[in-house]
Amino acid sequence: MMQNVHLAPEIDEDDLYSGYNDYNPIYDIEDDPHTNLVTEAIKNDHLRQMERERKAMAEKYIMTSAKLIAPVIETSFAAGYDWCVEVVKASQYVELANDLEINKAVTYLRQKDYNQAVEILKMLEKKDSRVKSAAATNLSALYYMGKDFAQASSYADIAVNSDRYNPAALTNKGNTVFANGDYEKAAEFYKEALRNDSSCTEALYNIGLTYEKLNRLDEALDCFLKLHAILRNSAEVLYQIANIYELMENPSQAIEWLMQVVSVVPTDPQVLSKLGELYDHEGDKSQAFQYYYESYRYFPCNIEVIEWLGAYYIDTQFWEKAIQYFERASLIQPTQVKWQLMVASCFRRSGKCFSLRFLVRLCTDLGLKDAQEYARKLKRLEKMKEIREQRIKSGRDGSGGSRGKREGSASGDSGQNYSASSKGERLSARLRALPGTNEPYESSSNKEIDASYVDPLGPQIERPKTAAKKRIDEDDFADEELGDDLLPE
Repeated sequence: MMQNVHLAPEIDEDDLYSGYNDYNPIYDIEDDPHTNLVTEAIKNDHLRQMERERKAMAEKYIMTSAKLIAPVIETSFAAGYDWCVEVVKASQYVELANDLEINKAVTYLRQKDYNQAVEILKMLEKKDSRVKSAAATNLSALYYMGKDFAQASSYADIAVNSDRYNPAALTNKGNTVFANGDYEKAAEFYKEALRNDSSCTEALYNIGLTYEKLNRLDEALDCFLKLHAILRNSAEVLYQIANIYELMENPSQAIEWLMQVVSVVPTDPQVLSKLGELYDHEGDKSQAFQYYYESYRYFPCNIEVIEWLGAYYIDTQFWEKAIQYFERASLIQPTQVKWQLMVASCFRRSGKCFSLRFLVRLCTDLGLKDAQEYARKLKRLEKMKEIREQRIKSGRDGSGGSRGKREGSASGDSGQNYSASSKGERLSARLRALPGTNEPYESSSNKEIDASYVDPLGPQIERPKTAAKKRIDEDDFADEELGDDLLPE
């Protein structure tokens, strides 16, 4: 069964345009009172937006121009700002005068003239709510940096009460609460600041630190990762991320983020020493030494780094290298006895006797009675060392003389005959002059040799001791006197 199809009636083409000129929809909108009001509101809103944009642009130009010309148009930047303030007050942008005064106070802060800055800010504190909030916020920050948390909290309250939607005021109030240890309440102020201005990076950074204090490491890491998306090359944010990974016992991730910090600030000794510490905990001594050494190169006064490097050279038995670091530590901390004891220990382990000198110095500084005993031993040891050096030197000279004699004996035949004959004549003369005999010299081949010996001094007289025993005593002293018993207990 076919359904009935209703077709549209045929329309002539001329009928489509027949009433076009008679119907104008614009006229209908303008004639409608309600539609006319909506259109007028849209136009007014657009005009107000344009006016706000132009005003903001003009204020930006005025403030930028004042910052540029104030330091150069007068003898001082303060006089230049005063001139700019007077000019602005005479214009239609009179409300910018207070902003210029705040910029003047901030310039004083950058020059570390805190008294002048505080004086200007306290004067602006009596102005309207917006200016009062800005001045109180800066005063709160000043007192916070000066560790005067009571004054910082007081001005932070003034700033918040003057303008509850000021994110900087809320952040400063959170800082004062954080300093008092109330981390939960500080987090609430930071959250409120972020609700008023989601781009307030200071509040986001501080809330990350607050979560770290509360041991809510996952939330802290989330805050810093969000901040890293905003500030890609911030060394502080990268370091905080690495620190949280270390607290989460993930050293590999901590090392990876610290490497990014080094790429941003390659000469930061604290970051380099932290990398060395992490590699040391991982058992990679070579990498740890590399970063500890770099840290020491940029900042050679870190006692922890110096101590690690000295201990590293002791483990590798490079005593002379270790002595250099412990001597530097003793210069940085001259009242710490352990550094000089470490130097003495390194000298002792390296086989040198300089440990006695440090013992004398330590005992003298501490007023111990052992100082004289160690000084006596040191003097004796230095004398023995001098004697030993002289013997070595004389032995070298003697060996050189004997070599010269041997070389001389290898000369021509005439020289040999002459020296032999002269020696024979002198020997014959000496033998003839020996006491107890009048017999001339005879060859030993013709007479039997008498091997008996009679001491001319007699058996009852003790002969003088030779230097052999003395040499043994000196060597024994060198082996025994430098042991651990020399160190004070």
